[in-house]
Amino acid sequence: MNELRDSSDVVNNAVELERRLDEDGYLFIRKLLDEDRLLHLRREMLTIMKQGGWLVAGTDPMDGIANCDARSTEGDPGYTDVYHQVYRLQSFHEIAHCHELMTVLERITGSPMMPLPQKVARLWFPKYTQHTTPTHQDFVHFQGTIDNLTCWSPIGDCPRELGGLAVLHGSHKIGRVLDHQFSLGAGSLNLDTNRHAEFADLEWVTTDYEVGDTLIFPALTVHKALPNITEDRLRVSLDNRYQKIGDPVADHMLTPHLSTMSPLTWDEVYADWPNDSNQYYWQRYDNPVHAKITSFVDAAFDEAIELAKSGDDRAKLHLQRIADRENESPQRETAIAVLNELRRTT
Repeated sequence: MNELRDSSDVVNNAVELERRLDEDGYLFIRKLLDEDRLLHLRREMLTIMKQGGWLVAGTDPMDGIANCDARSTEGDPGYTDVYHQVYRLQSFHEIAHCHELMTVLERITGSPMMPLPQKVARLWFPKYTQHTTPTHQDFVHFQGTIDNLTCWSPIGDCPRELGGLAVLHGSHKIGRVLDHQFSLGAGSLNLDTNRHAEFADLEWVTTDYEVGDTLIFPALTVHKALPNITEDRLRVSLDNRYQKIGDPVADHMLTPHLSTMSPLTWDEVYADWPNDSNQYYWQRYDNPVHAKITSFVDAAFDEAIELAKSGDDRAKLHLQRIADRENESPQRETAIAVLNELRRTT
């Protein structure tokens, strides 16, 4: 893959930032975030992961040396046991509001911006490549408006082998939300770029990320994670969305991340915060709230059912994860019924 274009040299030039975002479908800015603040957050997050058994005993949490016997990913019931403890950190939520990032986002858009309440951390085990985040557009997951911007930053250095993000250069120019298919990776939705002739001559770009680097891109840009092929290192990153104040927001983005898989309320998130800074901050704004569009996940779920019935082990695992969740939903009931039927006929 070729290198991302570094826009650090034009970080104060609003016109050029906007031009490059329009041309490339992303902005990559080295050392935008404060390195010391990120490293402090890294220690807090990885200390919780170590207490949860995700790191090798006796190692420094900062090294992120994974206990591969504890491997799990989004969708596994045990994943949220640790993830939701990390999610309670005030420092994790507040870094999304940091001045240097908000200033750049408002410079790009020319409008007041807000982070979406549903902050996201990505915690990826090594050699778990079938679960790597697949090729997709962010709109299918986060919705609200196609003008949303994603900001991705590694919490620690992230060379290619650790599994940083890659962007399909110029893919946002397709100008529409595309059909996605079932995937076992995070989000369960994959975009097959081979189905779109418009992408034939586009190239994937990435880099060896360093702590403090930030990748910014709109909701239609096609992107993916690279697999974590290291021997024993966890990849830890921030993955947050931003929108103009006053733009519509999807209702599910007002809830804690993965709370539909394992219950978690904002009161529980905030319970141990030493102060109330940024709690329920979005309620100060008059953003129209829209119901989540479920057609994307519904189509992938239906596809997973058909694949499971034909013997696809990835689809069976996907259905089993849904069946094992704590929530009550039509999808969970259907997954249980399909799995029971498959057991009776095999």
